[in-house]
Formats: sequence, structure tokens, C-alpha cells
Amino acid sequence: QMLLVESGGGLVQPGGSLRLSCAASRSIVSIHLMAWYRQAPGKPRELVAETPSVGVPVTADSVKGRFTISRDNAKNKVFLQMNDLKPEDTAVYYCYARIITGPSPVDLWGQGTQVTVSE
Repeated sequence: QMLLVESGGGLVQPGGSLRLSCAASRSIVSIHLMAWYRQAPGKPRELVAETPSVGVPVTADSVKGRFTISRDNAKNKVFLQMNDLKPEDTAVYYCYARIITGPSPVDLWGQGTQVTVSE
């Protein structure tokens, strides 16, 4: 089946760094877009950063200058380098992929990985 698996979350002090990775099933051959979202308790899920197959990656204003998304198309992986982490970055981070396999795109979500920024 089509799967997205995240890793790299954890506990970090403010100002620290983490690198998240997401691996999509190798059987997925038409990934149009990969992205990272996050969701804190009681808050809606929000886009953190996204990278299309063709085009310039974009990041949310809240993380711009601190987070960088990158993608390895050959390996069906996407990464999120998070620097200068702040307590407000604490959330479950989800990998997302938009798959083109037919007339309509299909959305895939990873299981989420917890990022906690705290002293």
C-alpha cells in the first residue's frame, strides 16, 4: 500500500535543531507535491512548508528563515530541517504527499511525529 513514514521528531531545547524525514513507498511513482504540516493540541492543522515537483519550495511565515524543506525525488523522500526551534513550534508534524495516479489526485498523510520544544 501507499505509505508515508516520518522520523526525526523528539524533544529539543529552544534554539535547538531537528531534522525530520519522510519516506514514501517506492511504489509511488507520481508524487506531485510533498509537504510538512503540523498540528498543536486544540489547533487546526497548518501548512509548514511544501515543495512541488517543479517550482520553488514555500514555507509558512511562522517558520520562514528557520525551517527548510527539501526533497529527494529519486528516493521519494522529503526532509524538514528545523533550526532555532521555539516553544510555539511544538506540535505533531505530518508528512503529506499528493499523488497523481488517475483522473484525480490522492492525498497521503504520514502518521505524524512529535516535536516538543521545551526547557
